[in-house]
Amino acid sequence: MTKLNLSPRHMGEVPEELVQQFGSLTLARVFLARGVDDVLLLDTSVGSLLPASELAGLDKAAALIDHAIDDKRILIVGDFDCDGATSTALMVRCLKEMGADVNFLVPDRFKFGYGLTPEIVEYGVAQFDPEVIITVDNGISSHEGVERAKELGVQVIITDHHLTTKASPEAAAVVNPNQQGCNFGSKSLVGVGVAFYVMGRVARIRRETGKKTTSVAKYLDLVALGTVADVGTLDQNNRILVTHGVNAIRDGRACHGVLAILEQSGRYHEKISSDDLGFAIAPRINAAGRMDNMQTGVECLLADDWSTAYTLALELNKLNHSRRAIETQMRDEASQIIQDLHLNSSDEPTLPRGIVLHQDNWHQGVIGIVAGRIKERLYRPTIVFAPADANKVGDEDWIKGSARSIAGVHIRDAIESVAITHPELIAHFGGHAMAAGLTIKKRHFNTFKTAFLAVLDGFDESVFNEEHFTDGELAPQDFSLNFAHRLKNASVWGNGFAPPSFDGVFEVLNFRVMKDKHLKLTLRLPEVQYPIDAIWFNFDADKWDYRASRVHILFALDINEWQGNQSLQLLIKDLAVNQIAPMVAPHRM
Repeated sequence: MTKLNLSPRHMGEVPEELVQQFGSLTLARVFLARGVDDVLLLDTSVGSLLPASELAGLDKAAALIDHAIDDKRILIVGDFDCDGATSTALMVRCLKEMGADVNFLVPDRFKFGYGLTPEIVEYGVAQFDPEVIITVDNGISSHEGVERAKELGVQVIITDHHLTTKASPEAAAVVNPNQQGCNFGSKSLVGVGVAFYVMGRVARIRRETGKKTTSVAKYLDLVALGTVADVGTLDQNNRILVTHGVNAIRDGRACHGVLAILEQSGRYHEKISSDDLGFAIAPRINAAGRMDNMQTGVECLLADDWSTAYTLALELNKLNHSRRAIETQMRDEASQIIQDLHLNSSDEPTLPRGIVLHQDNWHQGVIGIVAGRIKERLYRPTIVFAPADANKVGDEDWIKGSARSIAGVHIRDAIESVAITHPELIAHFGGHAMAAGLTIKKRHFNTFKTAFLAVLDGFDESVFNEEHFTDGELAPQDFSLNFAHRLKNASVWGNGFAPPSFDGVFEVLNFRVMKDKHLKLTLRLPEVQYPIDAIWFNFDADKWDYRASRVHILFALDINEWQGNQSLQLLIKDLAVNQIAPMVAPHRM
């Protein structure tokens, strides 16, 4: 018998008191595997948020912003991804409602690159003549930019969340849970989460002193969107923020821009989940920063009337279609390069421990997505380079790379290891454990590639073997629409709080192939009195045998909606044929 090679998320007994707390052995096992050993850890009330007082630099930043609102010109400098867009929109909305003279600027990635560079400071001063610059979702590594602002007489307040191993810039105030000396209980706040805490403290100061203020909590839709889009780890603090943001969107209490983008993506706001934030809204906002300028994305989130929001959402949708076309072409070219380069004498693919690619015709705005797709397909840390903008770097020999990683390889630290041993190779770099960016000379590409792969050689081989995790087998009574709803609504799921997946061996009653790429199965378990529907989207034909009579599958519970009716459906993630029957012809649709 063939079974899938799976790793259990939880091993051992589940305490009876925990079963009683959750009212289900399966739910208790699922949450225990994610570190939840008490139902109180699933509390999503706003009162359970970590106190803002633990954020280093918050009080100083809030006091400076409060003062600036009353008598200074403020410029928000954001980032060109969805986290940066939501951070910018939240900050601008709140400051305007408090009475501030505020403008915003998102650097064009093709002209200025990332962060508060000296060039973007000079541009911002020339365009807006600010007295205070507040960064959102960037700035923790912008030492030169802060110094240039000070030379021009502009005060800088940094709000960021990115990792750093160096001292913070000499700004007037710095708020970042990951800066040295900050003991905030969650290191997983993304940029918009930091902005939420900062503006919440400013609102409190102004409320206590009788000044014009606002309710920052009404923008939790933006906080949820930015958190999910930036793949923030869903610790309890982030789960609280995302839960309230998703609920606000479901109730229609969201920015016009968010609702308009949902409509463009064919989603109903009343039924959205956290997945819809990451797969429907975020790509359309990110498309602005990738293909053109994030100005469009921010303006959509700032729109105060439906007509404006809808027009801008339509533009974002068009940019997203362009992004998809370029991404598909780049991904196909990358796949061919991999196939050509990594073959041994037996014509069997032999992959190195990392994938590092560059082409002169690739688009800088899409390299991160392509790196992510290749990483998912091959399960290797991947860095994809494209030409940098000549106006930014001074000549045409610079290339920019976007990196995506796998569990066990901290990609930013791996790049830093190259920078330490080969300081001449990397001009700039930064990022997280799972994603990073860097700039190098084109002529250094092969040297960098060799040095990067040498760093990966220091990892244990097991790191590069992808693990598939299961929450075990479902009890017969759990194969129900009721339990699927309980599971879906028990928590928000995502990075660091993985959606539940289960496995089991089933009898195959029927199958059909839909649109030549999706496998639809009708399954049976002896303990369950009714047939069970399952679907494998974009199924792996190499793993499927049309003679299969029994299969071992890894799956997630799903609720299928069709013509107003709901039914239970298993979403297949992986499959192994367990037993075969005489050949039957497939039914295709």
